[in-house]
Amino acid sequence: MPNSPITTKCCIAGGGPAGVMLGFLLARAGVDVVVLEKHPDFFRDFRGDTIHPSTLELMDELGLLDEFLKLPHQKVEEFSVQLGDAHLHVVDLRHLPTRCKYIALMPQWDFLNFLAAHGKRYRTFDLRMHAEATDLIEEGGRVVGLAARTPDGELAIRADLVVGADGRHSTVRARAGLTSEDFGAPMDVLWFRLSRKQSDEAETFGHIETGTMMIMLNRGDYWQCAYVIPKGGIERVRAAGLDVFRNSVVRMSPYLADRVAELKSWDDIKLLTVAVDRLKQWWRPGLICIGDAAHAMSPIGGVGVNLAVQDAVAAANRLAAPLKACTVGNEDLQAIQVRRTLPVHFTQRFQLIMQNRIISRALSGTQQPKPPLLFKMFEMFPLLRRIPGRFLAVGIRPEHVHTPDVPSAR
Repeated sequence: MPNSPITTKCCIAGGGPAGVMLGFLLARAGVDVVVLEKHPDFFRDFRGDTIHPSTLELMDELGLLDEFLKLPHQKVEEFSVQLGDAHLHVVDLRHLPTRCKYIALMPQWDFLNFLAAHGKRYRTFDLRMHAEATDLIEEGGRVVGLAARTPDGELAIRADLVVGADGRHSTVRARAGLTSEDFGAPMDVLWFRLSRKQSDEAETFGHIETGTMMIMLNRGDYWQCAYVIPKGGIERVRAAGLDVFRNSVVRMSPYLADRVAELKSWDDIKLLTVAVDRLKQWWRPGLICIGDAAHAMSPIGGVGVNLAVQDAVAAANRLAAPLKACTVGNEDLQAIQVRRTLPVHFTQRFQLIMQNRIISRALSGTQQPKPPLLFKMFEMFPLLRRIPGRFLAVGIRPEHVHTPDVPSAR
């Protein structure tokens, strides 16, 4: 039986970092907002969980940083790469012009639950779990709402603005007919975790050998591992067998030999299909896409979560006042795209260079990889490591919170 239709100022499809942050900021500014999340909770493994200093700065501006950092997390202040026999330090975050001079590794569900809990302090915040956006409601060429599927039946939501924040496989952008440029990716990633011992190295690092590459993130009591494979190569990896895969992991990091058996089946190994794309136009009258729905990012640098959050802040800054005044127009939506175009273009360009010049060559190589000249310079001149640190951690044109905090406690 269908639910009774509801009406709101803004309806956001997608309860990821972009959607929940935007919903929280709009509600905090006194805007009625409905956020739809298709899953019953935020608990999903192997989602982006690198909270960069740019996002931590925003939490500080919101007065939430100290409370946020009480959640379990690990700090990454430096990043190194093992290229064959060469161990190179390439990123240093310890000199950033930010309060937090590190990346916080934190499960994404903790981040989202934290934002949602603070959003629920405002009566204008309506988070609906297990509610999946399925279609758009249009009138006269303008998007005026969303249709959603819930356990209680179909739900129609009328809204002055619809926001697609439902990820790289966005239903909203597909239904809106928005077209994207696909820049391709030479790799996919297999995510898995293995227990970590106190005697292990503490550093988060990447390891590149002939034809293989693996990233290891120190998560305290376990390693979060990203094993990079050629694009579309998952069937070949599985056909070779789990023992072959385990042995390859051990060749990359020999000290994992006593625990690689924790990978008991392929169910313990999750495939991330890497894509890099970008919408040509992020909006239509009555609708805008942000985050991965507007621009799917490569996992290189772990920047996807943070760019999504930056999109949300930019959108809230521009939209809060016109949403309250019922005056949101195409110029507001275009302004958001213009504002976020430079950071997205620049970051994706960097990722494509890394993919094509380092990762692709490493995966297709037949000889032991040699360090690029740039990486050698980072090792020789430590000051240079601050440059990629600044770019990855803070980014181009970082956003700041300009929306007000309008008391509206429940």
